[in-house]
Amino acid sequence: MDLGIRGKKAIVCASSKGLGKGCAMALAEAGVDLVVNGRNAELLARTAAEIREKFGVKVIEVAGDVSKPEVQKALLAACPDPDILVNNNGGPPLRDFRELDRAKILEGVTQNMVTPIELIQAVIDGMAKRGFGRIVNITSLSVYVPIPGLDLSSGARAGLTSFLAGVARTVIDRNVTINSLLPGKLDTDRLRGPHEAGTQEDPAAAAARKARISADVPAKRLGTPEEFGQICAFLCSVHAGYLTGQNIPVDGGLYVSAF
Repeated sequence: MDLGIRGKKAIVCASSKGLGKGCAMALAEAGVDLVVNGRNAELLARTAAEIREKFGVKVIEVAGDVSKPEVQKALLAACPDPDILVNNNGGPPLRDFRELDRAKILEGVTQNMVTPIELIQAVIDGMAKRGFGRIVNITSLSVYVPIPGLDLSSGARAGLTSFLAGVARTVIDRNVTINSLLPGKLDTDRLRGPHEAGTQEDPAAAAARKARISADVPAKRLGTPEEFGQICAFLCSVHAGYLTGQNIPVDGGLYVSAF
C-alpha cells in the first residue's frame, strides 16, 4: 500500500533502537525524511547510516535525552515544520512504589507525560495550518493493564492519554490526528534484561527466554519492532485521517476486552 506520505518530514524520538527504530525504519520505507534521536550518539549514528543506506531518505541525527529542553530545541531546529511526530521515551525502571521519592516521581512524569506534551505544543499549530499532521505516542499496555513496580510509568502514560484525548478532538477538522500505540510484549532490549551493550545472546537461551515471556500471549510469540513500526507508519498515512484519539494495543491479543 502506498501510504501517501513520501516526501513528508518526521521527528521520531528515542529512535536509535527498539520500537522507535522500528517506527523510523517503516516511515523511511514510506519515503519520509527523518530526524532521529537517541541518548547514545554512536548507536544513533549507526542507525541513521543504516536508514540512509537502505531507503535513501534524508536523516538528521540529534543525540541526547529528549526530556531535556535543549534536546527538544535541537530537534525542532533540525525540523521546524514536521508533518509527523512520533513521541517515545524510556520508562522508569521496575521499582516498588515505596522507593519513589518526589524527585523520581517528577522525573518519571517529565519523561513520559510532560515531554510529549511539550513537543506536541510546539508542532500542532503548524500542522493544523498546513492541513496535515500525524502524531503518534508510544505509551504502554500498562495504561490498560497496570503492572506492579511500573506504577510510575503506568501513571504518567495514563495521564498523557487522558490529557490528549480532548486535544485530539480539537484539530481533527484540520487533518491532524493524535493516536497512541500501546506495546505489550515486544522483542526489545527492555525484555532481554540487563546485559552489556553489543553482546550477543546465546540462541538457545534466547529461545527459552522468549518462550517463557510469551507463554501467556495468545499469539504465543513476542512482537517485533518491525511490525510495530508498520502499524505506526499506517497511523501516519493519508489513509488514517479519520482515526484520532485512539489507544491501540499492539500485544498479540494479551489485553482481553470486547470493547
